[in-house]
Amino acid sequence: MDRPLNFQNISRNKMNFDEVFHYIYSFMKKEPMGNYKLMLGTDSQVHTHATVFITGIVIQRKGAGVWACFRKEVVNRQMHVLGERISYETSLTEEVASLFTEEKKTKLINIVLPHIYKGASFSIEGHIDIGAGERNRTRIYVEEMMARIESLGMEAKIKPDAIVASGYANKYTK
Repeated sequence: MDRPLNFQNISRNKMNFDEVFHYIYSFMKKEPMGNYKLMLGTDSQVHTHATVFITGIVIQRKGAGVWACFRKEVVNRQMHVLGERISYETSLTEEVASLFTEEKKTKLINIVLPHIYKGASFSIEGHIDIGAGERNRTRIYVEEMMARIESLGMEAKIKPDAIVASGYANKYTK
């Protein structure tokens, strides 16, 4: 990667990915019998002189809270072409997903593995801010973007299930 990836949340301003991973690992380690979803997703907003992209990372322990952070990327032009923006959003999600190497994913899986038969679980989802509905302008991109996310071994989610992209990340694009 040619640029540093910095993440932030409401309590920390500058975190590198190793710090982010440490928080996720610690969050899961506190309750190894939990049902965990690691969700990644990107949303964008066109502003007057730039387009702002936010990529969120959320680790959810079903029924028992979340830990989340995001990274911001600004493209210094208005990106009005929908296909270009959606493809770039997906690329940013793919970039963050690639930071979760096999070694890192194995570390997370190994937390819940001894407890699988007692109901513990772990999954990774890639959230895409597009929808398949008849009236949705983004429906023509659904197959391609879902295939890109699935090729990374993640479960692809679109609206209304893409809560990290359409909810969490969206909040910070404004």
